[in-house]
Amino acid sequence: MSSAEPSTSLDRRRIGDTEVHVTTLGLGGGALGGLYDVVTEEAAVETVRHAYESGIRYFDTAPLYGHGRSEERVGIGLDGISRDSYTLSCKVGVIIEPEPGRTPELEERYADAFLLDGHYDFSYDGAMRSLEGSLERLRTDHLDIVYIHDPDEADSALPSGERSGADHFGAVMDGIYRALHDLREQGVAKAIGVGLNGTEMLTRFARAGDFDVFLLAGRYTLLEQNGLDDLFPVCREKDISLVVGGVFNSGILATGITDPKATYNYKKADPEAIERVHRLDEVCARHGASLPGAALQFPLGDDVVAAVIPGMRSAQEVDRNVALIAEAISPGAWEELRGEGLVDPRAALPTRSRVEKQ
Repeated sequence: MSSAEPSTSLDRRRIGDTEVHVTTLGLGGGALGGLYDVVTEEAAVETVRHAYESGIRYFDTAPLYGHGRSEERVGIGLDGISRDSYTLSCKVGVIIEPEPGRTPELEERYADAFLLDGHYDFSYDGAMRSLEGSLERLRTDHLDIVYIHDPDEADSALPSGERSGADHFGAVMDGIYRALHDLREQGVAKAIGVGLNGTEMLTRFARAGDFDVFLLAGRYTLLEQNGLDDLFPVCREKDISLVVGGVFNSGILATGITDPKATYNYKKADPEAIERVHRLDEVCARHGASLPGAALQFPLGDDVVAAVIPGMRSAQEVDRNVALIAEAISPGAWEELRGEGLVDPRAALPTRSRVEKQ
């Protein structure tokens, strides 16, 4: 496949103090691994290629997503495209290995995972083994960004009463963090970071290490703005970029409350969330804006945020997100959301002048 001219010109922002740039809209690869519903290889590859043709130049995946299935499909989809024309990120911290006949332990949410066993490993050697497998599946010899994946074992994605207290901070700093520094010096990784669902541990990593970027999932959205007290200030001080995943809070900001299956943080939405989303939707409607468009654009109001990476499982979803990121939303809509107490008064609101064009 050639590097065709994109049908849409998306804005770009720089990652930290590196030479890595990302389009403000990226493609999150979780859905391509079969998150909740089966996605065929043909549909997944078409999604990746259509995203590139539509102007998306940032692709994120991980071994965890379908136990290697997402990486395989991203690799096939990008095969033949000039490697310098897009930014690719992946994750270490989970190792997947062949275990014929064994049900994967980490894949309850994936409908059609590979027959591989996955386990957390935050050691130096574990990072190298994990990355070796990822590079092979992705058909590349380097990554632009490498994230340490869920050093709290995704504990921060759970309600507070259900958390186990998993915390691999010390193991990460003693092991996998050193590996990523070596990989960055070797040019195998151009930027390094951590991916988590919570802000507290990311703040600890920001203060303790030398990172370029963090992937924060589900915690800085139109529905909840965590991190403004701790994470955002230290990221700004140390020139660490944020990439925001989970911008639709697992679905409710994409579907609104009219969908009886609307989910919030991967579970059925509670009454409080439903009421808040209803109010958000009403304000958007008064200004002729869509709730999904506002949700996708909101995190980009802060210049610490480099990109949003919603999951996409079809060419149609790519088209929808490209249209949503370009949707014109009036300043009045943002001001009313803030005035109604639906957006933290300290949160920066989106304006076109904040976007760095390349």
